[in-house]
Amino acid sequence: MIQLIIKLSRYLFLFYIIYFLWQGLVYLLDERGIKAFNRPASSAKQRVCVILFHVTGFLILAYQPGGYTFDPRTIMTGLGGLAFLIGSILIIQICFGKTCPLIWNGILFLLDIGFVMLWRLDPNTSEKQLIYACIGVLAALLAPLAFVIVSRFKKLGYLYMIICLSLLILPFIIGDRSHGSLNWITIGSIRFQPSEIAKFFFIFYLSAVLSEPGKTVKLAASAAASCCFALILALQRDLGGALIFSMTYLVMVYIATGKAWLFFCGLAAGGAASFLAYHIFAHVQTRIFAWLNPWSDPYDKGLQILQSLFAIGTWGLLGSGLTRGAPAFVPVAESDFIFSAICEEFGGLFGLCLIAVFIMIFYRGVNIALRSEMPYFSLLAAGFTSLFAFQTFLILGGVIKFIPLTGVTLPFVSAGGSSVIVSIVMISILQKIGVSKPKG
Repeated sequence: MIQLIIKLSRYLFLFYIIYFLWQGLVYLLDERGIKAFNRPASSAKQRVCVILFHVTGFLILAYQPGGYTFDPRTIMTGLGGLAFLIGSILIIQICFGKTCPLIWNGILFLLDIGFVMLWRLDPNTSEKQLIYACIGVLAALLAPLAFVIVSRFKKLGYLYMIICLSLLILPFIIGDRSHGSLNWITIGSIRFQPSEIAKFFFIFYLSAVLSEPGKTVKLAASAAASCCFALILALQRDLGGALIFSMTYLVMVYIATGKAWLFFCGLAAGGAASFLAYHIFAHVQTRIFAWLNPWSDPYDKGLQILQSLFAIGTWGLLGSGLTRGAPAFVPVAESDFIFSAICEEFGGLFGLCLIAVFIMIFYRGVNIALRSEMPYFSLLAAGFTSLFAFQTFLILGGVIKFIPLTGVTLPFVSAGGSSVIVSIVMISILQKIGVSKPKG
């Protein structure tokens, strides 16, 4: 009986995410005046989809076939996750009532997909992720206070640069390695990536510098700083972080100057730097080798990408069903390869819809950047959106072998305390930019 329920649940999970996306489209059609709909009802239906997905997922995870009972720990964590979702919805309605509901609903859905899949992979990691998400929401409540003193923020550009540089250098002093990268710091029971926090200050630094007059000198200074940051990350073997910093900088420079030739010159310089890095760093050669021909070394260098491709393709469009696959066989499935694990058990169609949720969030982020009347706010919104978009592209492209794997997390879905907290705070600031017109 349980096997039949799990098989049928594949269609139910797919219905949840498709209906979620449909209601997002309904919201946009009404907003554009193309067809009259009830926007508040559409966003409410999206939230119902998230809650139903959560309840269905944790009930399946908690069920114990042998004794026809439910695991108490899974039920308690599921209730904790449900409380988080409902509490977050109430906080959003009270404190962020005029902001874009599509972005918040999308973030909550991504977080909940992460909770369910992480519990499937490692219950301890899922519990930690839930705690980090709660901290992130609480931290997001402080974001509105930033706009009270926002006029001062533009004047602190070089302070942001110093903070960013200090965070990136810190792993060389007290850091430890993880999967070959020297980009982690452990203090007691707390372990985090300084580069995730540095991204936040990096966006603030570029927005402050590029939105002011006298851009030629400031452009050169920001280019030097960005190259320095990328080089530090490359030396730490955090190739994904280096690419994210570089591409975010190029996008923000293009938005600030409107000069396409600067963007393409930056791409050419980045290509030359990548070519040089390939001949200098052995780990870059290993990544390229695994990307070009993983079958030449399927038990070592090519193991990750091959297991990822098997996970995505083995069970087809509908997946094996939650709890019926073997996602743990994919190395580092809880972080780098969580998309592969999701596709294995929820199906390829669900994975495509998951990408569509990201696109919905990015689309709304671009709208916020375009509507902002102040260059500083517009650059902040564009910086946050482009950072999330490029990070998502890097990890999704890596796990499907479209580009070489760089080892970054899938925003809001993958395990990662510092990443989840900082990302939620970024979204809260992005949302406040969409409804605020402070004097600057």
